[in-house]
Amino acid sequence: MSVLVLVLAVSAAFCLGVGFVLQQNAAARAPLGDFLSPRLLLDLVRVPRWLAGIGLMVCGMVLGAIALGGGEVTLVEPLLATNLLFALALSRHQTRQPLGRQGWGGLLLLAGGVTAFIVAGQPRGGSAVADPLRHWLIIGVMVGTALLLAGFAKRSRLIAGPVLLAVAAGLLYGVQDALTRVSGQRLSAGGWTTLVTGWQPYAVVVLGVTGLVLVQSAFETAPLRMSLPALTAAQPLAGIACGVGFLGDRLRTDVGALAWEAAGLAGIVAGVILLGLHPAMPGAAARGRDRAGATV
Repeated sequence: MSVLVLVLAVSAAFCLGVGFVLQQNAAARAPLGDFLSPRLLLDLVRVPRWLAGIGLMVCGMVLGAIALGGGEVTLVEPLLATNLLFALALSRHQTRQPLGRQGWGGLLLLAGGVTAFIVAGQPRGGSAVADPLRHWLIIGVMVGTALLLAGFAKRSRLIAGPVLLAVAAGLLYGVQDALTRVSGQRLSAGGWTTLVTGWQPYAVVVLGVTGLVLVQSAFETAPLRMSLPALTAAQPLAGIACGVGFLGDRLRTDVGALAWEAAGLAGIVAGVILLGLHPAMPGAAARGRDRAGATV
């Protein structure tokens, strides 16, 4: 594993985690009438704290894209999941809550799960799958599931809605990461002409904007502890599926390795849930608001 890829991925996770906390702080004050509407972004763009959070998220995405250019999706995605550690650190600073057993347990599960998956799986690159049907099938399942979840979320806005939206956004972000890697490969192979004549970079933008609306709507209607764990868990799972499914990433497939890989993924998900539900995570969600715009 490249040390540079490790540093880039963890740096990206730091930017993403801190950025998510700042975004939720601002989105929780946005008008509920903007739920699942692009108007939400227009309201939030006037909030300095949200802009700072978006700036950090963009930095994280850029660092993540560079990491994806030098490492496999199956390697980078689990590392990006550690963004929740940095989100918890900032939230703990804001709330003054101690970690306690739940915090330390979640931290160990997340860190141990990432380590177990990477060590057991030994992710390595390979030749991308040439069959376009396989590409579209995997991408279609991910995007279709995300849209279906968003549709259900619209019906249960303040109950299960935030979790469903976060899972949907995580699926889209996982596909976006995979297509970001493909875009980087096209740029390296044929320059800007090859990049802009392909559909992948435009899909990256559309997925990013759509995911952003879903995430901000989730942040707007519920505490961070209800949405961020689902987002953080769904994104690496979707990214790994794309990496193995059509990018040509390879993992060890002997029985022992598969068992440890499964245990690692389970540890990541369990750790994410424990950390996301920690009392230090912001718990104040917007309820019963009907304001004309967002405020700081």
